[in-house]
Amino acid sequence: MTWTVYLSGEIHTDWRQQIMQGAKEQGLAIEFSSAVTDHESSDAAGDVLGAESQAFWRDHKSSKVNAIRTKTLLEKCDIAVIRFGDQYKQWNAAFDAGYCAALGKPYITLHGEDIVHPLKEVDAAAMAWAQSPEQVVELLKYIVAKA
Repeated sequence: MTWTVYLSGEIHTDWRQQIMQGAKEQGLAIEFSSAVTDHESSDAAGDVLGAESQAFWRDHKSSKVNAIRTKTLLEKCDIAVIRFGDQYKQWNAAFDAGYCAALGKPYITLHGEDIVHPLKEVDAAAMAWAQSPEQVVELLKYIVAKA
C-alpha cells in the first residue's frame, strides 16, 4: 500500500523537504501532497478572475481558489502533518487541523514546545505531536512499515 500524506502549514522553512527526504531514505511507500507553498502564487491564485480594489476581496477570491486544492487533497490523504512555525501565526494550518478533525482524518501536529498552550485543542484532536521533522519521519516509518 502506498500512503498519501498531506503536508500542511508553515511555508518559510524546509520542513517539508526534510520529511520527504527522510521518508525517501527510509524507503517508505508514501506519496506527499501539499498546498501551494509559493507565497506570491498563493496570494495571486484568484487574480485570473479579475482585479480587486480592496485587499479583502483579492484574498477572499484567492483563498477560495486555494481551497479547491486544499480541500481535495486533505479529503484524499491517509494522514496529514500540520506544521505550526515560530515566525508567523498559521491560521490556515489551524483550519486544516479542524477540517481533518471534522473528517475523522488522522493528523500529526509539528511544532515547538513554546506554543503547546495556544494549540492545546488542536493537539488534543491530533494522533501525535512531534517537535521535529525527524520525529515525523520516525512516526511515519512506524505507521507505514507496520501496515
